[in-house]
Amino acid sequence: MGTTTHEFKTEARQLLDMMIHSVYSHKEIFLRELVSNASDALDKLKFASLTSENLRGMTDDLHIRITADAKQRTLTIADNGIGMTHDEIIDYIGTIAKSGTGEFAEMLKKASEKKDGMPELIGQFGVGFYSSFMVADKVELISRKAGEKEAWAWSSTGEGNYTLAEATRDTQGTSVTMHLKPEDKEDEDFQDFTQEWVLRQVVKKYSDFVGYPIRMQVERTTIERDENGKAKEGAKEETVVEDEVLNSMKAIWLRPEKEVTEDEYHEFYKHISHDWSAPLKWLSFKAEGTSNEFNSLLFIPEKPGFDLFMPNSKRGINLYVKRVFIMNDCEELIPDYLRFVKGVVDSEDLSLNISREILQHDRQIQTIRKTVTRKVLDTLKKMLNEDREKYVAFWKHFGAVIKEGLFKEPANSEKLFECCLFQSTASPGDYYTMAEYVERMKPEQDKIYYLTGESREVIENSPHLEAFRDRSYEVLLMTDPVDEVWVQYTSEYKSKKIRSAARGSLELGSEEERKKASETLKQKEEEWKSLLELVQTKLEKHIKAVKLSGRMSSSAACLVSEEGEMTPHLEALLKASGKDVPQVKRTLELNPGHPLLSKMHEIFARDNKNPKLAEYAELLYGQALLAEGGQLPDPAGFNRKVAELMVGAL
Repeated sequence: MGTTTHEFKTEARQLLDMMIHSVYSHKEIFLRELVSNASDALDKLKFASLTSENLRGMTDDLHIRITADAKQRTLTIADNGIGMTHDEIIDYIGTIAKSGTGEFAEMLKKASEKKDGMPELIGQFGVGFYSSFMVADKVELISRKAGEKEAWAWSSTGEGNYTLAEATRDTQGTSVTMHLKPEDKEDEDFQDFTQEWVLRQVVKKYSDFVGYPIRMQVERTTIERDENGKAKEGAKEETVVEDEVLNSMKAIWLRPEKEVTEDEYHEFYKHISHDWSAPLKWLSFKAEGTSNEFNSLLFIPEKPGFDLFMPNSKRGINLYVKRVFIMNDCEELIPDYLRFVKGVVDSEDLSLNISREILQHDRQIQTIRKTVTRKVLDTLKKMLNEDREKYVAFWKHFGAVIKEGLFKEPANSEKLFECCLFQSTASPGDYYTMAEYVERMKPEQDKIYYLTGESREVIENSPHLEAFRDRSYEVLLMTDPVDEVWVQYTSEYKSKKIRSAARGSLELGSEEERKKASETLKQKEEEWKSLLELVQTKLEKHIKAVKLSGRMSSSAACLVSEEGEMTPHLEALLKASGKDVPQVKRTLELNPGHPLLSKMHEIFARDNKNPKLAEYAELLYGQALLAEGGQLPDPAGFNRKVAELMVGAL
């Protein structure tokens, strides 16, 4: 096969153009990204060799090599890892034009206008290879897949296309050669990446903990010396070339915490997470037991990645066994509702031949998972208790994910509730724990009340809250889509039932007050029975029942779901996601104390066939829908009826 030319997709061309013309000063991140890619390739070869005898002889001297040529202004990052086939190279290049790229390109365009945001984006979107175009006019890649004879050369100037051709390479692995841009004397942030001291400094800063030697040949001038260290008389200086390892290769998770600096933790986090930002928190611990000993270093990010809610995004923790890399993104080590946590687990007892299939049923993995989960939740609880302001900021980013645990792992709900925060009617903008809500409950209150909706503003205007305000009952305000789900699985907290303020019959106050209110409503319903039947008949295509209620004090009507029925908020969410949702008929509750209902009853008493009654029924239903943030079935018809009513009144 000869040389073939391939076009970058439109989004990829736009993105590369922004990379090439970027004015971001911290261009050194390209080296961190390429070293991380090389480290990943070595990890993959080591893992593949565990199950393939053909590859075992290739893992004796796994390393990364940096080669700089100041005269030619080239820099090469090479590894002897897993390598890539012809098709894999195309797929790898193709990832730049897959889902999320359009969003990345738009964010990169904005970030290039300010010198703070771009590295974070580069890491989050996994396009580290392309950061090399920030420093290079041309990038060449040669790769040979482990176990295969063919090698392939990829080349591009980033101007819309790239070429692929057959090549030769003595060993498996990948080499990336960058033809560096000319030196810019006027750029105060310019770094010459052909200089040894620059490369040594960048590797030490970002990649010191990489588990494979990062080698570079360096020139040293030597002279023969005597036993006192003085140059011998007549000795001449000689220039020798030596191989030096630039990184320490120390497994950071095995070092005592007091011996690791904050900067080292930050850089290791960036290495495993591809997130440029510093982590919010980290926890290093060792679990010891008779048959399950492991070390772990976990990080809690400050902000979520763009793919937090993407179903196919990578998630999980890196798994090592006796310092040997097994796999990254091991989902079995941590529950999905803590998928934002990054880190490493290094087991002393697991088999090196463990597979993903075995992981799902391995008892030791389940024990590790429980320990990791408990440690993370304990850390979150401690953060909440010690630095509430920082925790609230964290919760705004990750709270919706953590609440998934309330239905995915209801048996752990008590521990999860210790970390969960909720807004309530108690104070705008503040967040409270469930325990704090219970502490403020009225003496006669026996249930925890909540209301779901699109936003706090919509919920606060709901007629469902009127009776609660009248009695100074606090109601939790829930606006995340996940809130519609977890309340179906976790129905109580510390023996207190968790109840929707918009479902079923409402029983507030003391037993005596409830009994009195019930008797009053029954009497009124008997008196207004014929009117309620008329409203029911006129609205039968929208509602399943009409009844009087003590739920409201100022509104005329509201719609109520029964226990187990779909809420209007959930119905709207499902429809917005393209689901075919059957119509859910709810109960229309009317406020017998509202003047409008009294007037309707007076009209009905005089003339039960008055056509205005049907129109008023439609208006009541429309008002109830609008009050909860719903959509009218016939907005034009509703507006016409309101206009006619206004004309009649005037």
